[in-house]
Amino acid sequence: MRRKLPSTAALAAFEAAARHQSFTKAAAELALTQSAVCRQIAGLESFLGLKLFRRTRRGVTLTQAGQTYGESVARRLDEVERDTLDLMARRGEGGVLELASVPTFATRWLLPRLADFERQAPNIVLNITPQSRPFLFEGTPFDAAIYAGDGPWPGTEAVFLMPEKLVPVCSPRLLGVRKRIMPGQFSAYRLLQQSTRPYAWRQWFAAQNVSHPHDLGGPRYELFSMLVEAAVHGQGIALVPRLIVEQELESGRLIVACERESVRDKNYYLVLPEWKADHEPLHLFAQWLAGQAAQYRAQHGLEGETSLPPKRFTR
Repeated sequence: MRRKLPSTAALAAFEAAARHQSFTKAAAELALTQSAVCRQIAGLESFLGLKLFRRTRRGVTLTQAGQTYGESVARRLDEVERDTLDLMARRGEGGVLELASVPTFATRWLLPRLADFERQAPNIVLNITPQSRPFLFEGTPFDAAIYAGDGPWPGTEAVFLMPEKLVPVCSPRLLGVRKRIMPGQFSAYRLLQQSTRPYAWRQWFAAQNVSHPHDLGGPRYELFSMLVEAAVHGQGIALVPRLIVEQELESGRLIVACERESVRDKNYYLVLPEWKADHEPLHLFAQWLAGQAAQYRAQHGLEGETSLPPKRFTR
């Protein structure tokens, strides 16, 4: 069956006119005459069988249908333009990977290591989008995701990266002359909470066999990066993965408030849909990432599974 698609020229004219709310400005942007833009939009409205614009004495305004359709068309044209530019830049070689990632992990751990991957795979472009909450791959542009949790996730394959060990940190100014405090002394300080893990502090205190009367209290932040900044500025004690505060601990901007064994809360995985497992650029990235994670585990004495086998993704 033949696809029911309008012409790209008509869509481009409509998107520009919708964005500018002006046929004249759309014509100038597209290097067309105003009458040419009018004809394209009139043809599109005839094709759709409805009006996209209302003509007024002051110009044109979008109808409700035009507003909704305009937002959708703009997104699709942006995607086509991006894919076209990627293809032109690569001259048909390599590939583009769309990766969703836990934001702070991407910023603090992944990005500093990406130069090595770019040297090994110069024809692969990696785009990273922050994603802190669970999602399904269907209906998204993502080829894979770095996620902190515990599977299995139906319809996916997962590559183990590393365990996440949470550690309480704070500004050295917060403790004053004290260098460390015991778990029972935390009630004298404000706890900084992570909104997507509301019971993290309660679990940490339970692991220390200590009860805290206000373990769910304190300001809440969605991202670990926000918790880290709040802790650096002396606003309280944050419970965060050690791997994201290595720089702050080394510089002395943060200290470990209590050296008790930290909680292994979750594990980090590279998760990909099963139907993408044979995608060569993704396979190369997964191998590289698993190798980097294995190196990190060895350097920091973290127990965990072995890295990705050469020819197959594993759980």
